[in-house]
Amino acid sequence: MTISLTHIILRANHGVFPNERERGNNFRVSVQVSLPDVPAITTDQLPDTINYQVIYDTVVHEMAIPSNLLEHVAGRIANAILRVIPCAQHVVVTIEKQNPPLGGIVEWAGVTIEI
Repeated sequence: MTISLTHIILRANHGVFPNERERGNNFRVSVQVSLPDVPAITTDQLPDTINYQVIYDTVVHEMAIPSNLLEHVAGRIANAILRVIPCAQHVVVTIEKQNPPLGGIVEWAGVTIEI
């Protein structure tokens, strides 16, 4: 079973250039958490699954910590999710930065980490 949160939009201060760290930028984060089948499949009860809020709160917390590289942020998010959801078997995190400073028109640039 996989639980997904797709395109969480957050403002954060990640980047190697000082203006990125000062002004911040918009980021899009998507997370997939693979789990063993959970009882909620048959019980329809929240305590029998993973609450999406736990995943969202983990993403928000880690995104609030400024970092130079998206790779580092994605790795932190994935590892934090594995800590707060011990039954997670696999985590995929994608982070995309809107309008990265590359000298041309690039709508989004991003990385994907799988742990």
